[in-house]
Order: sequence, then structure tokens, then C-alpha cells
Amino acid sequence: MTTDLLIFFGLAAVAIWTAVCTLLSRNAVYSALFLVLNFLTVAVFFLLLQAAFIALVQVTVYAGAIMVLFLFVIMLLGAERVETQPSLPWQAPVAAGLTVVLFGLMALAFALSPASPGAGPSPSDAFGSPAAVGEVLFRDYLLPFEVTSILLLVAMVGAIVLTRRPRPKETP
Repeated sequence: MTTDLLIFFGLAAVAIWTAVCTLLSRNAVYSALFLVLNFLTVAVFFLLLQAAFIALVQVTVYAGAIMVLFLFVIMLLGAERVETQPSLPWQAPVAAGLTVVLFGLMALAFALSPASPGAGPSPSDAFGSPAAVGEVLFRDYLLPFEVTSILLLVAMVGAIVLTRRPRPKETP
């Protein structure tokens, strides 16, 4: 077994462990922190695939900004102290059945895939670089990029308006 495979399987074990801990944690803050660890392991996967820009975006956007937003909402709502009880007794068997179906479909996809996975054309050296991504983003996808930025601005203003407390009226 090569070193790359050992690193891959070690990271895969960490990614699966952190995902399971995210789902099974009773405390919402711990669950969010396990999700940060999962995002970091996915970023290392991207680094192993020679996609440094995507790994940087993964850490910056997801492990950074999105998780800060999640933790802000958890702390604002006080969800870390809420005790939940299972109210759907049919949910666990359905989830187990869907998991079996998912793994069966994955096994079928691997069985039907071609024998040599590297048969496709190899990308150029500039593929996935920040300059290439920026060029495609601002040349071909300028309008969706700008619409997304406006939607994010509206969401940010909406979050501020929703969390703002009204001032008490001053009596003269």
C-alpha cells in the first residue's frame, strides 16, 4: 500500500468520524465544531488532488464564514441548551433502508465503471488556478456572480433587521 493510499484512508476515516459525530452530538456547538473538522478534512482531500485554490475556498468560506454564521445563530437562539426527544419512530428504519440503497447504488456504479479510471484527458497545469477560475468567473459567469452577491447582501441586511431589538420609547 502506497503512502498516498494510507493518507487517503486515514483522512477518510477522520472525515467519516467527524460526520458521524456531527450527527450524533447532543450539543449544537459541539456539532458545529465537528462540522468544521469535517470541512478541514475535505480541504485536505482537495490538496491531495492538487486543487489548492478549491481547498483555500473550502477553508475560507465553509470552515470560516459559514460556520461563524452557524455558531452565531446557535448562540442567538440558545439552541445549545434545547433538549430534543425523538418524535418520529419510523425515521431510523427509513434512514437505515436508504443507507443500504445508497451503498448498493454506489457498489453498482463502481462495478459498472470502466476498469481504468485515468483513461480521460489530463487537465492543463493552469486548470483550477486562481487566475483561470477568476477569468472564467468574470468572463462567462459575470451576471450570476453579481446576482449572487446581491442576494448575499440582501440576506445579510435581513439577518440584521431580524435580530435588531426595538429601542424602548423615551418619555419626555
